[in-house]
Amino acid sequence: MEALAERLSQLDSHIEGALRVVMFYDTLMRRRVDLPVLVRASAGLAECVAGIRLHGTGRVIRFAPDGREAAEPAAAASTTAPITLDDEEIGTVWLERARDAGPLDEVVLDRLAIAAAAVVERYGPARTTMADPALVELVISGDSDEAARNRALRLLGFAADLPIRVAAVRSAVPLDQVGGLICPGRPVKAAPLAEVGVILATTMDTARFPDGVCAGVGAATRPDRSWQEARTALRFTTTREPVVHYDRLGALALLARVPEEAVRDNADVAAIGRLAGNPDDLATLDAYCATGSLRRAADLLHLHHTSVARRLDLIGQGLGIELTVPTGLTRARLALTAWRLLDA
Repeated sequence: MEALAERLSQLDSHIEGALRVVMFYDTLMRRRVDLPVLVRASAGLAECVAGIRLHGTGRVIRFAPDGREAAEPAAAASTTAPITLDDEEIGTVWLERARDAGPLDEVVLDRLAIAAAAVVERYGPARTTMADPALVELVISGDSDEAARNRALRLLGFAADLPIRVAAVRSAVPLDQVGGLICPGRPVKAAPLAEVGVILATTMDTARFPDGVCAGVGAATRPDRSWQEARTALRFTTTREPVVHYDRLGALALLARVPEEAVRDNADVAAIGRLAGNPDDLATLDAYCATGSLRRAADLLHLHHTSVARRLDLIGQGLGIELTVPTGLTRARLALTAWRLLDA
């Protein structure tokens, strides 16, 4: 009984301490403090160095318990916790205690992380990548009026008078990671819509799209038009060309407007569909259409050019197209692209 009573008294003491920590941070939030004040107060409460790092900006804030900025170099963190906003990790908080973690350190860091997320959200657009899909849909919808679109842009952190580029992506990589890679250090927002990821930014470094991502990039500066272009460009992506810019499609973009029924009824497209049952033949035709050269196609396929020539002769007979003449190559390219658009 004495042991149980001792354990219960310790539990009551821990609960009382946790409640005081919660009240401490509630008071700070009512005073609408900024991040440095929040970290300084946390260091004083924990009686050790406290720190915050924001992933989006790389900003690090550290204070010692005496209220001064902590000296460098930083000691190893004794306890850490993530800062999350809109289900995305935007930073980290930690304590640098020389000894083992204190009994209330986890509670302190939990409340510090919650308070930090609230401060980041309050003071200027949140440096998160993932956004409310409803806001993103308002921005890219052709049915939105300008007032609603501009308000949604402001809520997402973009100035309404700036040009907005849109990318439509299918990705095995999380959208927030993709956005961070193509827009390092710049505002970017992303959201999934109807199984396609949408990325909004004023500028994008499209060469930084990672492996495992197919992306169509719009050219227009109006987000609704750029979204339509991005969706069209996404349909033209292939394993060989995973990122397609709408403005580089030129006249090929017109193929996306041809009614599906007309495409399916075309003899050349139907012949490509039959050829697709043989992956090697399809890969050979794809390489030849991409390069326009037997030798370059052979290099891509790691085959001798005479082997590629024999394959193309048989493929041409099956398609009913003379592939070695310019008009035949053009027919094959158009038919292959149109067939892919059906699949896309």
